[in-house]
Amino acid sequence: MNGAGLDSAATYESTLDAMLAADPRLLVLTAENRAAIRNLPARIGARFIDVGICEQTMIGMAAGLALRGRVPVVHALATFLTLRAFEFIRTDVGIAGLPVKLVGGVPGFLSEANGPTHQAIEDVALMRTIPGMEIFCPADNGELLAGLPAVLASPAPTYIRFNARPSALSHVPFAIGRAEVLSVGRDLGVIAAGFLVPYAAEACASLRRSGIAPRLVNLRMLAPVDEEAILVAAESCPLLVTVEDHLLVGGLYAAVTEVLQRHRISVPVMPLGLDARWFRPGRLADVLEHEGFSAPRLAERLRQALQQHRGRVRVTVARERERERESAREGQHEGSDQWPTT
Repeated sequence: MNGAGLDSAATYESTLDAMLAADPRLLVLTAENRAAIRNLPARIGARFIDVGICEQTMIGMAAGLALRGRVPVVHALATFLTLRAFEFIRTDVGIAGLPVKLVGGVPGFLSEANGPTHQAIEDVALMRTIPGMEIFCPADNGELLAGLPAVLASPAPTYIRFNARPSALSHVPFAIGRAEVLSVGRDLGVIAAGFLVPYAAEACASLRRSGIAPRLVNLRMLAPVDEEAILVAAESCPLLVTVEDHLLVGGLYAAVTEVLQRHRISVPVMPLGLDARWFRPGRLADVLEHEGFSAPRLAERLRQALQQHRGRVRVTVARERERERESAREGQHEGSDQWPTT
């Protein structure tokens, strides 16, 4: 059993299959993307629909089914689902607020050897622009399966940044819009979501062994976002670092800083993500190492961020003290210029 109380042998396919058996409203659609659900067609028959490479058609069909009381769970590569079918998601699903569940395969670094055409690194930004869209970014297979019942039961449209990779993490029970704190500390606040959470956890463990106490927040959902978890991290730690396999525009970094701005909280935030560029394709381990997101590279970057912050604090304090001394000297000069009174 994992931290969510699930069978460690359970898969996305077996969990979805069990939910299909329990809820006749559920249907499964795919745009010729069967990697995670290849055994379902034989089991669920007419409740499985493969539209071929026609993402827009699939979304229109899913919207029609949802209007008739069904809950379609649609699957496609994340980049084509969120880009090619964006207008259909926004207009057919988003405006009507239909409970269509959008499962985006190989998002972010998980597209590994694929080039920019297949790299979904703006998917979260696009989905965040649709009012009422919920966005679930599971850290691993355990969290994906733990969150699936709540996500499919939600009446809102939902985008799932699919990640079924195993990890050694144990998770607290899942709830829509609630983050979890994986590590408690006050030296540094690390906020992550999705595939990179286990790597961030390893990096934070490395920091702790060297005497640095980081606070690690697994945000889990980027809509609705857990504002309280972000604010507590900001109030507890002198520096926040966001970690994401997404463009800095519109993703996790943007969500965190928007919350801080809205609540008028001033704290330095260092973003670790893709700054206006695609990543270099390769094997996943090589991508992570090259881009600086393997656990050792992340630990190094977190240490550097903390050192830079402390250096800036020392400079700021020195400047403030110099200003105070200058003000004191000016006050003394002004006093010496006064005519003595008799």
